[in-house]
Amino acid sequence: MADATDHLWMHFTRMASYATGEVPTIVRGEGTYVWDAQGRRYLDGLAGLFVVNAGHGRTELAEAAAKQAGELAYFPLWSYAHPKAVELAERIASLTPGDLNRVFFTTGGSEAVETAWKLARAYFKRTGRPTKHKVVSRYLAYHGTSMGALSITGLPGIKTDFEPLVPGGIKVPNTNFYRAPEHGDSPEAFGVWAADEIRRAIEREGPDTVAAVFLEPLQNSGGCFPPPPGYFQRVREICDTYDVLLVSDEVICSWGRLGEYFGAVRYGYQPDIITTAKGITSGYAPLGAMIASDRLMEPFLTETGMFAHGVTFGGHPVSCAVALANLEVFAREDLIGHVRAHQDAFRSTLEKLTDLPIVGDVRGDGYFYGIELVKDKTTRATFDEAESERLLRGFLSSALFAAGLYCRADDRGDPVVQLAPPLIAGQEQFDEMEQILRAVLTEAWSRL
Repeated sequence: MADATDHLWMHFTRMASYATGEVPTIVRGEGTYVWDAQGRRYLDGLAGLFVVNAGHGRTELAEAAAKQAGELAYFPLWSYAHPKAVELAERIASLTPGDLNRVFFTTGGSEAVETAWKLARAYFKRTGRPTKHKVVSRYLAYHGTSMGALSITGLPGIKTDFEPLVPGGIKVPNTNFYRAPEHGDSPEAFGVWAADEIRRAIEREGPDTVAAVFLEPLQNSGGCFPPPPGYFQRVREICDTYDVLLVSDEVICSWGRLGEYFGAVRYGYQPDIITTAKGITSGYAPLGAMIASDRLMEPFLTETGMFAHGVTFGGHPVSCAVALANLEVFAREDLIGHVRAHQDAFRSTLEKLTDLPIVGDVRGDGYFYGIELVKDKTTRATFDEAESERLLRGFLSSALFAAGLYCRADDRGDPVVQLAPPLIAGQEQFDEMEQILRAVLTEAWSRL
């Protein structure tokens, strides 16, 4: 096999780091495990990239793809339909909360977010409010890499090379209660404060200029920030007051990750739009979607109306067939119920790690957790940039992988380790994660 550094440009990768080393090459997966080219086995503690919800090696999903490719490999959704797209859209609409009945297919999450912003802008133009075009999102939140989605993203470090971005992105505080700048003694009060920061941002910008608020149910980047009690209910009130669309970005949080088909259901709020991708096919084919309420489609149902947007491979027949087969696996094996039955055990197993001096916080929901690392548990002192570089990239990432655990060591905020295993994982895998993390984090502390 040719060396991966000769021609392959890997995503979000410091290519120079492999100038003298071997690129890890994964060749096979089964259940909750993957194997590299040397035959070494690793527990997939991140479901690939929050994707392989049904687990690796599902032959029925591969067979669904092959069958569909033999019947109709491709046809666009540009003024035409095909059966699998029609069936999948109906299936999705049956699972979404409220009147989110209109499904616009994409090939992934960034495209879904891009589509949602374009729809918000177009909707307000067509309903006589053309100045409403801005978007509110949270600091550190990741919403994608296309230029619009990147403008919504709240991670300064991944934007610099591509500025200037699309104007209109407004950032507000996230819901990291562990480092709450206000009301650190009350999750409820903190939730009201964080939600009202959105209100204050809308008022500062002018409600007649703001089109949408983009929020993940549980914020990924920064290390799994759950919403405080009442947060989303207050945000919904604010959006209704100022006629702003609430977009629930569920590229990660949908399809069972939080113990429901959609994170909005998990936290009890009604969005105007849901964006989704990743687990919709469990990664066996690329697919994403923007799911909108009936009222948002109404302006485009006139005789000459059209949402002038589309992507060549959005709603690809093979991907739709795989998604339908994936949802059959979900129903047959009750993967949602499995997460609900085991999520408390996952939390309690990870919380055992809080006896380590380097572990400051364990937070998350369902099968989606972050472990924040600190220098001092009492003061919650974090690591500076150089220390974080040595800790995460200099040791943790490679050490965890070498010990047999694939997960994410991330410092796009304070240093964290993130875990989001396939939804089929159980106590055996939880224990394996905890044991590997305990050994590696103990060594990391001794190196500080």
